[in-house]
Amino acid sequence: MGIRLGIDLGGTKTELIALDKNGEELLRRRVPTPTCDYTATVKTIIALIGDAESALAGQTLGQAPTVGIGIPGTVSPATGFIKNANSTCLTGKPLDRDIEAGLGRPIRLANDADCFALSEATDGSGSGHTIVFGVILGTGVGGGLSIEQKIIRGPNAVTGEWGHNSLPWPDINLRETPGPECYCGRTGCIETFLSGPGLCRDASPDGGPIKFRGAEEVIDAANTGDAAAQVALDRYVARLSKALASVVNVIDPDVIVLGGGLSNVKYLYEAVPQTWDDFIFSDTVATLLLPPKHGDSSGVRGAAWLWPGTD
Repeated sequence: MGIRLGIDLGGTKTELIALDKNGEELLRRRVPTPTCDYTATVKTIIALIGDAESALAGQTLGQAPTVGIGIPGTVSPATGFIKNANSTCLTGKPLDRDIEAGLGRPIRLANDADCFALSEATDGSGSGHTIVFGVILGTGVGGGLSIEQKIIRGPNAVTGEWGHNSLPWPDINLRETPGPECYCGRTGCIETFLSGPGLCRDASPDGGPIKFRGAEEVIDAANTGDAAAQVALDRYVARLSKALASVVNVIDPDVIVLGGGLSNVKYLYEAVPQTWDDFIFSDTVATLLLPPKHGDSSGVRGAAWLWPGTD
């Protein structure tokens, strides 16, 4: 296997990386993602690939690079079209087939959280471990499962979607049930509590305007003595501990790797393992909770790793 191209299709930017057979970065490109325009999005991806291939022409040895793409959604096994996409213009479209038609060769496409998990399992924080659960804690809450460095999609292509389960062991006194409304149409989803916007809402005056513009502001406020922010952060730790404990009880992973903006909060890696023992059905807990080795690059690297090596 020669050069791998990985693409991370985000809501505001589309990023490409080229890796050699050893996972070393050869090239990186980033362009704006067209807003709510499916046709323009397809053309942007194809143009980005063409630009990278031109730049790498002397290194490909006549073999076209493989192409893997991570998207904020997934391909429905039932229809072959994109479903569950945060970028709604992708929903119901044959994205992989349209890109393949434009390139004239096959590609591989996966959910961006799956790509994150695969990256960290392949040569990241989960390297050397069998079962790796990758968690996204950002604008939304998602996840992906890798076993022996392979993505587990499941027959419904929803493996790892823990963010749309109910928060386990809800505290009635904290109004964790029925909980906030979620965009999926239900209430009390894990995402409504553990996303960045969920933390901002929880740290703001009850029923009042949102005080913080991002999770980073909540963390900074807690670190400088803001009582409401500290209480919200403590609740966040308790909720994350319960939610991850339910994952451990079902999957029993070797490693859980956090990704997304909130993965930068170092306090979580100390506080959560001290709390989740109360909810995990075991006498001891060997599961590791780790930050991502590749940070924001894990998603695009995982897209490149969708094509396993054969050499």
